[in-house]
Amino acid sequence: MPSISIATFNVNSISARLPNVLSWISDARPDVVLLQELKCVDEKFPRMEFEDLGYNVATHGQKTYNGVAILSKFPLEDIMRGLPYFEDDQARYIEAVISAHGKAVRVASVYVPNGQEVGSDKFAYKLRFLDHLRAHWRNLLDYHEMAVLGGDFNNAPFAIDVYDAAKLDGSVCYHEAERTRLRSMFHDGFTDAFRALHPDAKQFSWWDYRAGGYERGHGLRIDHILSSPYATDALRACIIDETPRSKEKPSDHAPVIATFAL
Repeated sequence: MPSISIATFNVNSISARLPNVLSWISDARPDVVLLQELKCVDEKFPRMEFEDLGYNVATHGQKTYNGVAILSKFPLEDIMRGLPYFEDDQARYIEAVISAHGKAVRVASVYVPNGQEVGSDKFAYKLRFLDHLRAHWRNLLDYHEMAVLGGDFNNAPFAIDVYDAAKLDGSVCYHEAERTRLRSMFHDGFTDAFRALHPDAKQFSWWDYRAGGYERGHGLRIDHILSSPYATDALRACIIDETPRSKEKPSDHAPVIATFAL
C-alpha cells in the first residue's frame, strides 16, 4: 500500500541552517516538508537546492522575520498564501493541495505568533490568529478530504508537553487561553498525530538556546501535525526526530514526521 510522509520543521532561518536542513532532508526523505521561520523573501529562498532533491517548492516569505514554505515531491496546486479573511502583513501561513498516488491531500504550513508577553498586543494578536486558524480549518472539514496542518504552533496543549507544567503555567506558549484554542481544534475533529500514537511520551520539539535547554531537557512540544478525520484514519506513524537539534549550529526546533497510508 502506498504511503505519504509529511514533516514539519521550524528551521529558524533557512540561510543560516541550509546545510543542516538539506542534510536532514536527504537522510529522512519525507515526501512533503512544511517549513517555518524562513526569515527571507521569496526571491532569496534557496529554491534550486530543494528542486535538486526532487521537490516542488511554494513559499510565502518575508524579510528578516517569519516565512513559511511547502516542499513536495508531488505537484502543488491551489496554493494559498495567508489565512483567508484575516488581514495580516506577516507571512505565517501557506496551503496547497497535492495529488499523491491518485489521492488528493490538502497540506498547510503554519507559524503561529509567539505572543511575546501575556497581556501584550502581540499576545492578543496570537489569540486572534489562532481563532482564525481554527475557523478556517473547521470550514475545511466540510470538504471531507485528507487534510494535514503542520507547523510551529508556539503552543503546548497539555502538561505532559512541557518540562515543568507548574512553573510554566500561565506563561507564553503554555497559557490557558492558548491551550484552550488549540484543544478546540481537537474537539472540532482534528487529531494531534504525535499524541494519538504516543499518549504517554514526554518528548519535546523545542528547546531554548539559552542555559543549555536541550542538554538539560528543558523543552516544550509546540510543533504539531494535525490531521483531519480522513487523514487520521490513515495515520500510521508519527515521530519527533531530534537528530538535527544535536548538530552544530542547529535550529532550536526538531522536525516532526507523520506517515499516512494512501
